[in-house]
Amino acid sequence: MATVFINIGSNLGNRRLNLSKAMRAIGQEFGPFELSHTVESAPWGFESDHTFLNVGMAFSSDLSPEEILSRLQSIEKRLSPGNHRNPDGTYSDRYVDIDIVAIDRLTINTPSLRLPHRHLPEREFFLRPLEELAPGWTHPENGLTPSEMLEALSRSQEGNDSGK
Repeated sequence: MATVFINIGSNLGNRRLNLSKAMRAIGQEFGPFELSHTVESAPWGFESDHTFLNVGMAFSSDLSPEEILSRLQSIEKRLSPGNHRNPDGTYSDRYVDIDIVAIDRLTINTPSLRLPHRHLPEREFFLRPLEELAPGWTHPENGLTPSEMLEALSRSQEGNDSGK
């Protein structure tokens, strides 16, 4: 059994209810889970007046990573049927967004799935829940824990602010 770390986000409608519906559906599909505190964040990668609520989940599964992705995408489409991207490929607002952050320390790089998530070291709203759920987890490519990645992200953001 592998430990699957996911992140659920919502920035439209009743965000807390959207997260609750997603958590319930994921629990029904995969069984018992651990849950992080909720993190509020600005949209990442696009402009919007709607902030996100994000929550991390961890659960065990013996399914293949591709099957886990397929089942999570099915839940996401059921709860948030609209497209998560604009016609030009940029991100857009959404009722529910479910991302696989990591599965144990697997590395996968296929057209449909990259693990750990390629933006994990850049997204505080991924790192804070992961730090809470699995503080000792280390990124298989950079060797850093969630706390160390948060510290590096904070340093890089401070550097960007001082250059303005």
